Amino acid sequence: MKISMIQLNARPDRAYNLAEARRLMLKAVQKEKPDLIVLPEHFDWTGGTVAEKTAAADLVPGGRAHQMIQRFAAEHGVAIHAGSILESVPGHDRIFNTSVIFDANGSQIGTYRKVHLFDIIAPDGKRYAESETVAPGNQLLIYELRGFRIACCICYDLRFSRLFDRLAAEKADVFILPAAFTTQTGKFHWEVLCRARAIEFQAFMVACGQCGSYTMPAGEERHMFGNSMICDPWGQILVRAQDTPGVFSARIDPDRLRQVRSWIPMEAHRLDLDVFPVATAKAGPKRELLVATQDKS
Repeated sequence: MKISMIQLNARPDRAYNLAEARRLMLKAVQKEKPDLIVLPEHFDWTGGTVAEKTAAADLVPGGRAHQMIQRFAAEHGVAIHAGSILESVPGHDRIFNTSVIFDANGSQIGTYRKVHLFDIIAPDGKRYAESETVAPGNQLLIYELRGFRIACCICYDLRFSRLFDRLAAEKADVFILPAAFTTQTGKFHWEVLCRARAIEFQAFMVACGQCGSYTMPAGEERHMFGNSMICDPWGQILVRAQDTPGVFSARIDPDRLRQVRSWIPMEAHRLDLDVFPVATAKAGPKRELLVATQDKS
C-alpha cells in the first residue's frame, strides 16, 4: 500500500489551510497515486485564542473541512486519514481534537478523538494548555484498509506506550499519528519515539506533522518540528521530511511485517504484567567503614 503524507504549515485561517491541504493532496494524487493520504494534526486550524479555537471548531460531519476532504476522496478515488479537525459537538462546552477517516468512495470509515491532552510547561517556559479548549476522547479506533489493520493516535499520544500496547493487543499493523510537535521537544524526542513505537510493537509508524511556525495572539511565535516520517517495524525510516510543506510518500509491505515478526516473535512472548505482584524492598542504613590503623607506640 502506498501512503502519501501531507506536511503543512497551518495557521489560524481556515480558508488558507483548506486550500493548501487540497493543493498538496492534488499534487500527491497526480504524482504519487497513493492508496492513502495522511494529513497532520490541526490541518484545518492552528493557533488563536481559546475563544477563537472554539469558534473555529466545526461539525463532524457537515463542517467545511469534513466536506472538503470527503469530496476530494470521492472525486479522486483515494482513502484519506484526515489528520485532525477541531470538532464542535452541540451541548459540549469544550471541543474535540478529532481524526476523521474516509474510504476511496468518500464514505466516512470512523473517527478518533485524541485521548491524551497536551498540558505542559516546556523547558523554555512556554505554557501549552490543550485541555482549556479540548475535551479528551474515550474510545480507540482501528480500521481496516487494503489488508492492514490501522490504529489511530494523535501527537501527544506518542509518549504513552500503554496506548500502543493496547492497540498492538488488537492486532494493529500500522499506527497513524497526525501531529504538531514543537521544535523544542521534537528535536530530542520525535525520531526516538516514532522508531521506538514501531520497534517495540512491530508495526509501521506513519507520523505526519506540522512544520514552520504560527503567531500566537500576543505575538509570540510557536515553531513546529515537521520531520514527518514513515518507519517500518524494524525501526528503519522509509521516508522523512525536513521542515517545509510538501508531499512525502512510501510503500508499506505486509511481507515486511511477517518477516520482522518471525525474526523476533514478541507477540507470543508478551506477558500480562498487570497481574504480577510487585515486591518492594528497602535498603538498610549505610554502614560505617572501619579502617584498621597500625599501632606505632
